[in-house]
Parts: sequence; C-alpha cells; structure tokens
Amino acid sequence: MSNLKPNSVIACLDCPEHVQAVLDASMWASSRLQASIGLLYAMPNVHQKSAINYSGCLNIDDESYLLDQFTNQEHLTSCELKTQGKILLRQASSYCEQQLHKQSVYTLYRHETLGKSIDYIDDKAQLMVIGHHVACKVALSELVRSSHCPILVTHAPFSPPSEALFAFDNRVTAHKMLNWLCKTPLVRTMTIHIVMVGKETTENCDALREAYARLRQAGIRCKRQLMDSRDVSAALSYYQAEHNIGLLMSGAFGQSRLRELLQGSDTKKLLDCVQTPYLLFPKF
Repeated sequence: MSNLKPNSVIACLDCPEHVQAVLDASMWASSRLQASIGLLYAMPNVHQKSAINYSGCLNIDDESYLLDQFTNQEHLTSCELKTQGKILLRQASSYCEQQLHKQSVYTLYRHETLGKSIDYIDDKAQLMVIGHHVACKVALSELVRSSHCPILVTHAPFSPPSEALFAFDNRVTAHKMLNWLCKTPLVRTMTIHIVMVGKETTENCDALREAYARLRQAGIRCKRQLMDSRDVSAALSYYQAEHNIGLLMSGAFGQSRLRELLQGSDTKKLLDCVQTPYLLFPKF
C-alpha cells in the first residue's frame, strides 16, 4: 500500500448499506481535520466467494449496471471480486467530487480482509470511518478493540453533529481521549457534554470538574453531568436521547477482560444500541 498518505481519514467501504454514509462522514471529518481521504476497499476472504450486494449504494455513473450484474451472480471469481472493488472505488471517488469536497481523495485496494487491512493502516491514519454493519465476518467490536486509531462508526444516513456526548469514566483511555479532544479540530466548534456515570463521590466529582476545566481551557464549549446509575450504557443512551445529541464519544474497551466477562462490555452494549455516529478512542 505504497500510496497510503499519513494522517489521512480512511473510509472503509466494506459495508454496502453504509457506503454513502461512510463517505459523507469521511468528508465531514476530512474538512474539519484538513486531511486527505483514503477510500479503502478490502477484498472479501478468498474462501467466501459469494457476491456482496453493492448495487444501488452509489448510483452516480454508467458503471452502476456492472455492480448490479455482480450482485445477480451467486458466486464471483477472484478476478470478478477485484473488478467489483475497483468499480466501487471509482464510484466513491466520483461521489466525493460531485459533493465538491475540497480535500484530496485517493483509493486504497487491499487484497486481504478488512481486519488485516486495518492492522496495516491504523498506525498511520488520523481517523477511520466504518459502517455499523460490516460486511466481513470479523465482528465490529473486535475491529475496534484491535485498532490503534480513533474510529468513527456511523449509521445511515450520516448527519453532521453540532453537539457531542463524551462518556468520561476517569480511566486511562478516557484521559487519553480528553487530551486528544483538547487538541483535535474535529470537535472544536461543537458543544461537548461531558457525562460521567457513577456515585457522587469526592473522587468522581473532582475528576469530572477537572476534565470539564480542561475542555474549557482548550476553548471548547461544554457542559457536565454526573449520573448515578448502575447501568452505564442505559444512562448514556437516555442522556443522549434526552438532549438530542448527534455524536457519542468514548474510550474503546477500557474495562478489564475479567470485568467484561462478569458484567459485559459497556462499549459493546453502546455499539449495539446507539443510533448516531459513535467515535471510539483506542485503548492502546
């Protein structure tokens, strides 16, 4: 992948139902970060030759009928899978051009699975954007867990958010994300609701107040809220819906494996239930 540009926004096009949403979210992030967009197509596993239905995801040029033809076939050869990917990348590039996107757009074709492609990319990318229903066999939560790069998971359609909920739990990953939020232009013009779910202890109150002060010092409009609840994902989902917040942000899988085994993962629960874009910051 010699044409990979450092600090790009990588748009993962493996999810047919979310191709346009991934492109819209990538262009939104790219404009804010002043970064190039790398359009990534990871070829399906060679043992899984069934056609992926990309027909209708971007009907913008004369090649759309070719994607329809591939979809009508029960199985595709490796050559046909490659052709399908190349057509999709060309259509995605054309879509970005039609939207008058000002940052540069380039394509990345990987002859391997999405999981392996992300392993290669995420040390060099600034942000990855992925659809909520990934087409590959690797679970979305496992892709997020193994990443070293912030990941924006989006549903369709994508709506540019004006406010964001930062789920702050006072763990190491949350503090790393706090440092990142204070520097990144991605959220600079938003109002951030920093929400902590836990008991109203001196430790929690001090940690929330300090995080709030950090964001304010960085010039970010923000609000803070401490919620006493035993169900973290339910409390965050309620607050987000109550305040009509268009973006959820949190550290990814900050809990220990043992706690996840005993109580379940808050990140996985939120991935399963959230209906807005969800920005996850890596644990590493």
